[in-house]
Order: sequence, then C-alpha cells, then structure tokens
Amino acid sequence: MVNRDELPAPEQGLILTHFLTVRDVARSRAFYADVFGGEVVLEENPAIVKVANTWIIMNPGGGPTPDKPNVTLSPPEPGDPVSAFMNVRVADIAAFYAEATARGARFLTEPIDREAEVRCYLRDPDGHLIEVGQATGMLEGVYADPRAKGPA
Repeated sequence: MVNRDELPAPEQGLILTHFLTVRDVARSRAFYADVFGGEVVLEENPAIVKVANTWIIMNPGGGPTPDKPNVTLSPPEPGDPVSAFMNVRVADIAAFYAEATARGARFLTEPIDREAEVRCYLRDPDGHLIEVGQATGMLEGVYADPRAKGPA
C-alpha cells in the first residue's frame, strides 16, 4: 500500500507535477530513480517517481479519452522539434554531472559556462530533453551570456 503522503495529492492548494509519455515504463522509472536519486512512489498505472520537490508521472501513450477529446499522447520521435523540456537546478553541476554520468546518463555536452549559469542537457530513454543548470553569474546580476547566439 502506498503512503498517501508520498503521492502528489495536496490537502490544500496545488502541487505541480510533470507527466511524461513513455515507451517503456519500467525503463523510464528506473532512469529517474537512478540518475536523479528519485523515490519510486508508484510502480505503474501510472508510474510516479518523487524527485527532490516534485513528481515525475509516467505512462504509455494512447488515444483520446472523454476528458481529453482529440488528444493523442505519444513519446517524442528522434529528430522531433522540442517545444518543452524539464529544467533541473542543482547546487553543484560538476558533482551532478559526474554522478549522473557514472549512473549511465548521456549528456549532449559537458557543462558549459553561459556566464549567468553553467548548464548542460541530456535526454531520458524516450528522448525527452532535460536541462541541468547551476546558477552562477545570475546570483551576481549577470542574466545572459552576451556572446551566446540564438535563442536560450
């Protein structure tokens, strides 16, 4: 039996969670538990992993339902444009990068200093993009790297 206190079910107000459509629930559940040190709250239907102060909810895709007519959920396909991504903030990006890499995470690049922050990106097993960043210059009033070209 799951402890109600572990579920994203507030007694008042609201809690923001993140839902991911995944191909393999067990593989994705393990990724978020292992790489981000998450706690598996519910194994499946849906899978829920508590990571720090939020919950990642994972289920396979599917067609429309009465509460979301004309909406089909599917994980991203390779090469799909990205319209949203998860943003993870860490206290020590070098330590997180080393630990996550040791646990099997594959980053697009090593952490890059953008003056306002140091950041890097990785993808989960289904291709969902995740930014990992550490505030640096923004803590001192530097909010953008003037040398950076293109969108954030």
